[in-house]
This record gives sequence, structure tokens and C-alpha cells, in this order.
Amino acid sequence: MKPIAIIGIGCRFPQANNPHEFWQLLSQGKDGITEIPKERWNINEYYDENPETQGKMNSRYGGFLSQVDGFDANFFGISPREAVLMDPQQRLLLEVAWETIEDAGITREQLAGSKTGVFVGIATNDYSRIHAGYSHHPQGYDLTGNCTNIAAGRLSYLFNLKGPSLAVDTACSSSLVAVHLACQSLWNDESSMAIASGVNLILSPIGNIALSKLKALSPDGRCKTFDESANGYVRSEGVGCIILKPLAQAIADNDSIYALIRGTAINHDGRSKGLTVPYGPAQESLIRSALKNAEIEPKELNYVELHGTGTSLGDPIEAIALGSVLEEGRDKDNPCLVGSVKSNIGHLEAAAGIASVIKMALSLKNKQIPPSLHFNKPNPYIPFDKLPLKLQSSLITWPQQETSAKVGISSFGFSGTNAHLILEEANLSHQEPIALTFPHLLPLSAHSQEAVRDLAQNYEDFLKDQALTPEFVQNLCYSASIRRTHHAHRQAVVVHSPEELLKGLKELETIDLSTQSK
Repeated sequence: MKPIAIIGIGCRFPQANNPHEFWQLLSQGKDGITEIPKERWNINEYYDENPETQGKMNSRYGGFLSQVDGFDANFFGISPREAVLMDPQQRLLLEVAWETIEDAGITREQLAGSKTGVFVGIATNDYSRIHAGYSHHPQGYDLTGNCTNIAAGRLSYLFNLKGPSLAVDTACSSSLVAVHLACQSLWNDESSMAIASGVNLILSPIGNIALSKLKALSPDGRCKTFDESANGYVRSEGVGCIILKPLAQAIADNDSIYALIRGTAINHDGRSKGLTVPYGPAQESLIRSALKNAEIEPKELNYVELHGTGTSLGDPIEAIALGSVLEEGRDKDNPCLVGSVKSNIGHLEAAAGIASVIKMALSLKNKQIPPSLHFNKPNPYIPFDKLPLKLQSSLITWPQQETSAKVGISSFGFSGTNAHLILEEANLSHQEPIALTFPHLLPLSAHSQEAVRDLAQNYEDFLKDQALTPEFVQNLCYSASIRRTHHAHRQAVVVHSPEELLKGLKELETIDLSTQSK
């Protein structure tokens, strides 16, 4: 398979509103789980430590986004009436897809009419359960607002994209299957570029109640991957999105590249010991297929991002299946490192796979492996002394090696559909520096005057954690000028030195924008 480049990333995850905040959460080993917010439902009304109690749930915790009811409908050309009837999952996808496209340095004009494919992992629609009028007095916008297929179609419609467009529901593996299908579309030349994403929102208590009856949820609300105390998973929500392009084209377009996708595979458990029971032989076969497609030997994998829900049944099955593949040709003193993003932000269900991909793309880009949390004592049913696996519980730099770093990513659906993906470090130096000299111009534009101020504030927040070198400022201004879509309300900061950048952004706060013309 020819490598596929990840050139753009966007996300909203628990306690992390963008990729920068997500990497901070991961690298600092933070936990994004909280009590269920009162805005969702009254947890005291539904909680009971006995999961068998009728209509009750046995966990008070989850990973949640803030302000999921907010949406700038005017920005996307959507009427207020239609926006109210839209599933917030669709709204979040629109916002994060836009942010991802901007991160990739692609303008709306460049996208329009292109053979760009859209692949969305989405499995639930809680909004239809809590929206009072949907079941009794449905309107036309209720239909388009709550059909899961529209989640993909709306993105293609908004950006005028001509490639394939589909929603994918394979339960917990939905978004990694979406990435697989996006790659297949690129390899088959159905798409010239692809948007792959996943979304999950928890707006109703019904899912938590049902999963409590299945004894799938952790009462203390933590995914304790591979740990002796693993007792279930914690439900979480979020949205993640990546932009994919063939590596050769990404190099030709001078794109910034996070990581490379070398190979993918999907399969099904078949008739295992139960419909929702994971099946080790199927997982083993899946990983071998992905490695074969990537033309990589098992011993070359340095790290595997586990499905790792933290269940007493699933963890040992996954560990043994993975270990049986990775032991081939591997030095016993060089175990494969493993971990799970679910230990940080919980199980995002349909969006779980894309969260894992984004974690590892950022890890490869930053050349560090973040810790997996809540690992204190190994699960006694996992024979770590015989398996070539080591759970990474601290932040480290990527180990020195002769070849580029390579990562496996697993995602298993409780419907039986499994996916695995092979990522590789983008160890490239193809980008030529842009020959610019001070002063630089940083343009800011938005659909309203207030949004211009918000954008300036967002730049300030972002720059606080950056080393403002002349090269960084030059690249920032270049991208904002050439590789961003420009809107009706505009301001600009003239930067004569790196030190002036923040000063210029602060000065925008004192300008009376009402006197400025469009």
C-alpha cells in the first residue's frame, strides 16, 4: 500500500477542546473524567450501586464536553429553526471538520468541487430521545436533523464535495472502520482526499442504564486497562476528525504531515462465544492482515494503542491475541509498549478509534509516548511474564531505533466488527522554508465583529505555550495569509518582531470594530 498522510487534525474531547489541549492532557497524564453534569440529567435520580435495580445505573461518572448546545448557525448558513432541530452531533461535526480543514491549511475554495470523500463513525442519536417534539409532532428538519446518514451528507453538502460520503456504524469500532474505508477510497482512487471522523454524545440516561444491566460500566468510572482492578469502562463523548491525502500529493502540496498510515484491516468475530464477547483468534488474524497490508514485520511495531476498555473479560483476550502476533521474531528484551487513551478520557464508543488515531499521530509528531493511567498491579489473567508487552505508565521520548517509529491501533466493536491500523512516523524534511522577512502580516477574519475578537483571543491563548521564534512567527503569518479561508469581517496585525505579535493581538481588544468597514 502507498502511504497516506494525515495532514490535518481537529478534536473536542473531555477536558480538551482542540489538539493542543488534548496533547497537554495526554503528556501530563491527566484524567478527563468527571461526575455526570447536572445539565444532562439528575444523577441522584438514576444512580444505584446495585446495577440490577430497575431503571437505575451503577456509575456516576463519564467524560463530557462542555456547551454542546452552542452552535454558530449563521457561520454555516443554517437557519436558527433548522439548527434547533439538528442533533448536536451534526453541529459538532461541522465545527470540528472546519477546524480540521483549517489545520490542514486548506481553504473552502480549494475544497469546492473536489473529489474529497467523507467518512463518519456515528452510532447513537440520543437527541431524538430527549427532543420533545420529535416523537409526537415531527417536522421536516427533525428528519434531516436526526438521521445518522445526514452527518456525513451535510459535510459533503456544506463544502461541495464530490467524493464518497457515508456514515459508518459498527458500534465501538465505527470511527476506525471509517478511517479504513477512507484509506481504501484513496487507494482505489475513488477520492483524491478524505475527511475521516467519529462523534459520540451522551444526552440521555438510557444507554448508561442498559450498559449497567450488562455489567459493562465501571462503578468508579475509570478505564483501568490491563490492571488487576479493571471492572468495566466509563462512557464518554467527543468528536475527532483527520484529513487524509496520498503521501506523494501531500509532499507535492508542501503539506505539514503528522503521521503516515501504512496499512489497515477490518474483520468480524464470526460465531464466537457470544454476540458481544470479543474473540481472540479474530483479533489475531486482524492484526496479521494489517501488518501484511502495511508490509511490516510484527517485530517492527514499537507501540500498540490498545482497544483497552478495562474489562475483566476483554483485556486478557486482547493481550493474549496481540502478544501471540508480536512475539514473532522479537527480542525478549525488547517488548512492545502498549497503552490506551481510554484511561485518560474514557470510552468514546463510536468515536473511540479516531481518538486513538489522533493520540498516536500527536505522539509521533511530538516524539513522545504519553502514559496510560490507572495501572498499578497487572491483571493476573494476563501472563505478562510470557507476553512481549509492557504497559507504558510514564511519559517518555520515543526509543532510539534504526528505522522510523511504527504503531498499531486496535478498535473492537461489541457487534463483532474489528479494525486495526498501522501508523508510521513521518520522518520527512520535504518542506522548504518560505523566504519572508519582517514585517509580517497576521490577518484575522470571521463572520462577525465579535468573532474577530474571539479569534484574536484564541491566538493569544495558543501563543502563550509557544516559543515565539522568528521562524515560528513567519510560518504562522504565512499560513494565516495563504492557507486560511477569509471572511467578511477582517482585521490584521503588523508584526515587526516576535515580541510584537502578542502586543498587536492585545491592541485589537481596544479597537472599536463597529467603526470598521467590511
